[in-house]
Amino acid sequence: MPGARAGGARREPNGLQRRRGNYRPPLMTKRGFGILTADAERFTVPQRVHRRARARPEAMRMTQGRENVLRGVRAHLAEGGGVLLIGPVGIGKSTLLSALADEHAAAGYRIFACGPAETEHHLPFLGLIDLISQVADEVIGRLPEPESHALRSALLLQDVPLDERDLLCLRLGVLHAFRLLCADRPGLVLIDDAQWLDRPTGELLAFVARRAARLAPPLRVVVSARPPGDEGEAGGRWRDAAGLCPGPVLAVRVPPMSAAELATLLGDRFGRNWPRPQLSRIHEVSGGNPFFAVELARSVLEDENPRTDELPIPQSLSVLIRKRMEALSSGTRETLLMASAASRPSVELLRRTGRADLAEAERQGIVDVAAGGQIRFAHPLLSAVIYAEAESTERKAAHRALSEAVRDPVERALHLARLAPGRDPRIAATLEEAAAVARRRGGLATAAHLGELAADHTPEPAREAAVGRRLRAAEDAVAAGDYPLARRLARLALEGTARPEERVRAWVVVMDSSGQALAEVEEVFPKAMEDARGEPSLLAPLHYRLSWRAWMVRGSAEAAHVHARRSAELAALAGDRRTELFALSKQANIEFFLGHPDAEHTLRRALSDPQDPEVMWHHNGPVYLKHRHHLMHDRLNEARAELRALIYSVRQRGVVESLCLSLYCMTQVEVFQGRCRQALSLARQSVDLAEDSGLSQGPSWYALALAEAAGGDLDRALSAAEQAVQHSESDGDLLFLPRALHAQGVVRLQLGDMAAAVRILDEVRRMETAQGLGDPSLRRWHADLADALVGAGRPGEAADVVDAARAQAARLGRRGVLAVLERSAALVRAAEGDVDAALDGLNRAAEQLQALPYRLEEGRAWLELGSLHARLGDLARGRAELARARNIFAKAAARPWLTRAQARLQRLDQDGPLRPSAAGDPLGVLSDIERQVAVLVAEGATNREIAARLFLSIKTVEAALTRTFRKLGVRSRVDVARLAVSGR
Repeated sequence: MPGARAGGARREPNGLQRRRGNYRPPLMTKRGFGILTADAERFTVPQRVHRRARARPEAMRMTQGRENVLRGVRAHLAEGGGVLLIGPVGIGKSTLLSALADEHAAAGYRIFACGPAETEHHLPFLGLIDLISQVADEVIGRLPEPESHALRSALLLQDVPLDERDLLCLRLGVLHAFRLLCADRPGLVLIDDAQWLDRPTGELLAFVARRAARLAPPLRVVVSARPPGDEGEAGGRWRDAAGLCPGPVLAVRVPPMSAAELATLLGDRFGRNWPRPQLSRIHEVSGGNPFFAVELARSVLEDENPRTDELPIPQSLSVLIRKRMEALSSGTRETLLMASAASRPSVELLRRTGRADLAEAERQGIVDVAAGGQIRFAHPLLSAVIYAEAESTERKAAHRALSEAVRDPVERALHLARLAPGRDPRIAATLEEAAAVARRRGGLATAAHLGELAADHTPEPAREAAVGRRLRAAEDAVAAGDYPLARRLARLALEGTARPEERVRAWVVVMDSSGQALAEVEEVFPKAMEDARGEPSLLAPLHYRLSWRAWMVRGSAEAAHVHARRSAELAALAGDRRTELFALSKQANIEFFLGHPDAEHTLRRALSDPQDPEVMWHHNGPVYLKHRHHLMHDRLNEARAELRALIYSVRQRGVVESLCLSLYCMTQVEVFQGRCRQALSLARQSVDLAEDSGLSQGPSWYALALAEAAGGDLDRALSAAEQAVQHSESDGDLLFLPRALHAQGVVRLQLGDMAAAVRILDEVRRMETAQGLGDPSLRRWHADLADALVGAGRPGEAADVVDAARAQAARLGRRGVLAVLERSAALVRAAEGDVDAALDGLNRAAEQLQALPYRLEEGRAWLELGSLHARLGDLARGRAELARARNIFAKAAARPWLTRAQARLQRLDQDGPLRPSAAGDPLGVLSDIERQVAVLVAEGATNREIAARLFLSIKTVEAALTRTFRKLGVRSRVDVARLAVSGR
């Protein structure tokens, strides 16, 4: 049975919301205590502390926000002193303490921990017993008799009560005990929920804290507590949590989780993706509190009729609030109900309803009133529970009063909808008008919700009007990224209409709400074509989507081009400029991919007037394609400017998928230009948005893989690339899968796994060649494949890749691609032993890239040039060019590349140059690389060690050694060593 809703309640006869067979008590009894050392197994703290953390949902994953808190706590503890963690129940304090216990125990600390409970705060010395009773035997016998006697009594190890004369001895005994226990290792005291600590223990620990710095090593203390006013009304509790910490004290307020962090938490906890509106509502009502969020999410899953705008409030949460509300007067409760029912409560709005009695609620800390009169609940859950606990008649009265008091048409329509659950033509028309207002404001999610309500309130005889309202709401839901709602409304529309134009609109919603996963709706296309019945206005949007299917699902750019052209022609015939613009943009995009000569002309047609605002802000429109056109011509500043303007417009009025993909494209531009920090930030935003919205995640993970490979961590980059591949394969997206594989290959190349890089990048070549790729500037994998082949000891194949890509790039005038290929060609020459040609090629590549906006590619060219000079013994030039590369990477914050450049400089300084060979020496027939290999063989180095020292692959070393055997006429490494030594 569904429980109470935030926005609509069902009450049990006893006034409590319970779930059949699944009642959960409102509070969990807490008792985690004991002591933990790095070398002992018998202590129980980790088990009990971790049990408490596991019982709290926030323990599922240490999010970025929590990591930032831990980082600050670690830094402060390293300097000595204490830390006070402040936060309400469920915010994650226990999880942070558990993480600190693990870390410090692993580092050799002796951990003392206790977690007093509300029901135990009146029991004297219980906290002390929890902290040290299990190790008392280690120290009691070593204490002076008065101290030992007092400590035994406090720990209940003897049946002798303490008197006032023993209190000083007890304090000294506890201090002495900590000194003995921490004599051979540092100690860390962890106290969870310090507000429930019994007073005698609190006084003892405060005494110790004032003297903790004198211990050798000093004692560290971390205490968690709820903020003042949030810990209940029990008397006698310990109020000075900061006094338990030695100075200096760092007070840290544990922050709530972001929506993205909650999405990760709930996905881990329940093994499912949450619809964006539902997740947003959970985040709003929970206030980012992970405990509250998990309880709300669980109640949603248990609800028989879930809705995104109303959340069932579980008993475990409502009981926390009810106790605070029972003491309020009836007038204050009615005022708070009015505030909870309002979208934007303010004192002025409540005055217009006749209710503005907030003084008592302010005194109790339930609401705050800002200077402008806006009313804010101390926690969103307060508002949700107040509304859910109210009777149906009370809520209707509140909505009736608010519908007369509010002046915004959208808010008024929402209140009217609450008053009339049945079908009412006036209410339906009001809701439809409000949806149009919300749509004009850019509130597409609100427009979709209002449109759904309008359809639900439409009387049965006006079925056609209901279908139209559902279709418009479904289209708004697609634009807002609420795909489950869009599909549900489209299916309802299909069930309610036989009109071809409405059925095709509904099928289009189903297609568009599948994102990249068009393979999942294969059966929809023939049904939609049948409903179109040869009508150009209906066929045009379908051929446009058939173009996407041909490329994404079938992997044929040529077939996609045919459908895109047909869509543009039919749309022009039908006077559908919007579809024509989309189709022309798609046609131009495919023509650029194919290297078609008409591509520029088609793009100009798509950019010509008249334009449609929705198309201009869309990721499939000509403005979005325009930034790609800039990239093809190496105009990165123009591409960045286009994308920045597009992102701004999309945030105001565009669709969620457009924002997600615009962020992904901006990530690529920032990587190209060497803005790695910005690239990482944008890529993470794109991933969060895709996850929150239920969008296809392949492009976003691809962007994150590129950003991490450029400026982050290679292990994270590889993980992101694998995610991109997995999502693209799951979606059946053959259009994007090669790009995801390219990212994976690039990371493998940076990690030095040449065999895997060649295998993956060769698959990229196979797929995109099959699709008809004719412009290497659109898919820039060619140089990476060539570099991997060189590293794998296959320079001949690498040369073929470079030559083929050069021919295409030269025909189309792609200067940036040619410059990068120049670098790869030079590496081929170096691998073949033509060092002079390699040096010339790397010099040309570096100079060309210096004149272009590709900062990381320029840095890579200087890196290779410096490395080659160093291998040839030109130490000064090698160091200068490696330093140049290092400076470029440092300015770009390109961490993986910076690490590589610094390592090569360091090795160069350590090893120095190789000595040049004298004329007539037995190694004179060898190339420079072969000579260096021979010298290292003479020193006894293995092939792997030679590869590491010369920055070569093992296969390249093996090939060089084979050529050396042939040129010198020898058969063994011993012979090579002998000749090398004689030549010195």
